[in-house]
Amino acid sequence: MRSEERRQRLSLTILFSGIFFVSFIITGVVVAAIIMLLLHFGVLRLDGSAWQAELLVASAVLACILLGTLLSGILSRYPLKPVSKIVTAVNRLAAGDFRTRLEFKGRFAGQPLVRQMTDSFNTMAAELENTEMLRSDFINNFSHEFKTPIVSIAGFAKLLKRGNLPEEEQREYLDIIESESLRLAAMATNVLNMTKVENQTILTDVTRFNLSEQIRNCVLLLEPKWSKKGIEWDMEFDEHVVSGNRELLQEVWVNLIDNAIKFSPAGATVTITLKETDAGVAVCVKNQGPDIPADRLGDIFRKFYQVDGSHAAEGNGVGLAIVKRVTELHGGRVSVGSGGGSTAFTVVLPEHRNEEKGKK
Repeated sequence: MRSEERRQRLSLTILFSGIFFVSFIITGVVVAAIIMLLLHFGVLRLDGSAWQAELLVASAVLACILLGTLLSGILSRYPLKPVSKIVTAVNRLAAGDFRTRLEFKGRFAGQPLVRQMTDSFNTMAAELENTEMLRSDFINNFSHEFKTPIVSIAGFAKLLKRGNLPEEEQREYLDIIESESLRLAAMATNVLNMTKVENQTILTDVTRFNLSEQIRNCVLLLEPKWSKKGIEWDMEFDEHVVSGNRELLQEVWVNLIDNAIKFSPAGATVTITLKETDAGVAVCVKNQGPDIPADRLGDIFRKFYQVDGSHAAEGNGVGLAIVKRVTELHGGRVSVGSGGGSTAFTVVLPEHRNEEKGKK
């Protein structure tokens, strides 16, 4: 790989150097031709005197300097034009124009190193454009998500403040205030968790713990949500012990299970499986419900992305981004498959060791 990169760089260096070498050759040839013509037509005569030789040499040097400067200025526009184009594109990108793209033509564009640089720049610009679009969408929708529960809390608190309400209505209003407060707290927690894991590069607080038990606890934690929809569970798996950050991995399972509950129809079944593979322990959370379009499967792990463009479903699009980032911090991988009325998320965690056996 390194030898190939060196070869590509050498090829590009030869191209740039060749332009200036050609400029040097042309200058020498032209000056020599002019001197020979002047001698041929008798404009210059050499009688062997030293001062004439010195004058001829000085004239030749001066002509070379003048002509070389002129030719260099003209020919250097060829190699410097793409450099200027790159600088302009970088400046536009830095100014926030994420639709900027690089495109070269001619022999210069055929250089492998140039193609690699062009592809990398355009990929970076496309990623920045997508991130900016998602960020703007997130700000608009997240502001709406925050405003709705705040207005509800303020409205029902004002009604309670007036007094003279039946006890049943008071309890109903207090339940709504509690529910909306928890919703606000969950949204804020998700954003804070995303910021935390996004800035984390080294996995800390690694311990060994029972993964199977942790997943069952996460299901119990979300009992109010799934019992309301009458969700059934299929969770027959062995006991597995893994190494990892217990707190971060809990965020993974909570987000995946909450996601499965959210998009499952009433009375549906959510299946969770754990099994050993050559790569590690594979955890699969599968739910019944609407399929995720194939062209959107590659975007669902992006920050602030929501498959439901109307944002009618709860959430702010950071849960799956947290899942992906935490899994990567553990050296694992996450994948998704959707079709036939079901969607399955699979997380593979490496470096596992079974210490307990037995059925749930």
